[in-house]
Amino acid sequence: MLFPVRRLVHPAWIVAAVAFVALIGAAGFRATPSVLIHPLHAEFGWPLATISAAVSVNLLLFGLTAPFAAALMDRFGIRRVVAAALVLVSLGSGLTVFMRTSAELILLWGVLVGVGAGSMALAFVATVTGRWFVKRRGLVTGVLTAAGATGQLVFLPLLAYLVEQSSWRTASLVVAGAALAVVPLVLWLLRDHPSDLGIPAYGATEVVPPAPAGGAARRALSALRDASKTRAFWLLAGGFAICGATTNGLVGTHFIPAAHDHGMTETTAASLLALIGLFDIAGTIASGWLTDRFDSRVLLGAYYALRGGSLLLLPALFGDAVRPSMVVFILFYGLDWVATVPPTVALCREYFGDRGAVVFGWVFASHQVGAALAASAAGIVRDRLGNYDLAWYVAGLLAIGAAGLSLMLFRRRGALGFATPAMAGAPGSAPR
Repeated sequence: MLFPVRRLVHPAWIVAAVAFVALIGAAGFRATPSVLIHPLHAEFGWPLATISAAVSVNLLLFGLTAPFAAALMDRFGIRRVVAAALVLVSLGSGLTVFMRTSAELILLWGVLVGVGAGSMALAFVATVTGRWFVKRRGLVTGVLTAAGATGQLVFLPLLAYLVEQSSWRTASLVVAGAALAVVPLVLWLLRDHPSDLGIPAYGATEVVPPAPAGGAARRALSALRDASKTRAFWLLAGGFAICGATTNGLVGTHFIPAAHDHGMTETTAASLLALIGLFDIAGTIASGWLTDRFDSRVLLGAYYALRGGSLLLLPALFGDAVRPSMVVFILFYGLDWVATVPPTVALCREYFGDRGAVVFGWVFASHQVGAALAASAAGIVRDRLGNYDLAWYVAGLLAIGAAGLSLMLFRRRGALGFATPAMAGAPGSAPR
């Protein structure tokens, strides 16, 4: 179906649009945990730390699956992997309505959905942009990254309303249906490589056939082995681990329960978290535009430092009603939420060349390790101390530390990564 529109628009934009919708479908469940923590606690009596452990498994597998999924996309194609991933997300979410034990929560909410969503994580974004775009690569990375925020924006208020008016089971079924509904679109319109249509990537002049793909696991592990020998990889992974801890792990999982502790209704808190998603769309797209024009190291340093400062102020902003100071935090934090992704993808491409998407999968895995640790740690802090204040302060200081790690990438930059043609780009920015 791509052929009739080829003369009007480059198929790369069709692929990007379908990827955007697929990411929205997967984002529905990732928006769910913070809405369901209190309902599950109320119905089953599970401690918050136990429920947070299921979230941690989800976040951890979400990250660890990503590099293998990127390699599987090289081996079996984007379309097959994404369709299978959406089915897993739907199964994991839908079957939660039958669960009775916390072990089932971890299996369904943690394992099935974690693997499924991880297969459409940011490594998927890096694969699509790396194959289909030469020009506008940073911008498209920002737009696709924002799809997760769009899913959060669409689903959070709806899920909170369904939980309040019906039950958490209804919310889970809505998420399952949304993920499953995207599968036909993926099978119909998503294409694996420009050469499948006999065209060059957007902005390129030659048709380049895909490189022969070996075993997915071997490719993923060899990329990790080689990347782990470089200083650049550890600096990027360390910063991105803190990124995950301060976004998905802490704010994404515990903002609604923390606001509820201060007397705010869950629907209101969910709407605030959805607003973060709204402003994140603008912030991530702007970050992609900036990544095409400025040094990614400077951008990362600025993003992390500003995030750290905002988190240090957050405990003083909570209340039983939405005050102007909280709205300012939501606006600022939303613009910064995943603005780190486009420059990180660009740096992986710069330092690791044609293996950049797979290496970014491992960097993203560190993001989710940080998120998983933060989700569990914050739940323990809340159970032990009765509030989340310590978690916010530690997260703020860690984010400021991530800014320092990003700026350390300037030291001996030419010796940090693989010796690939990608490093021959402009000295101030990643190759386009």
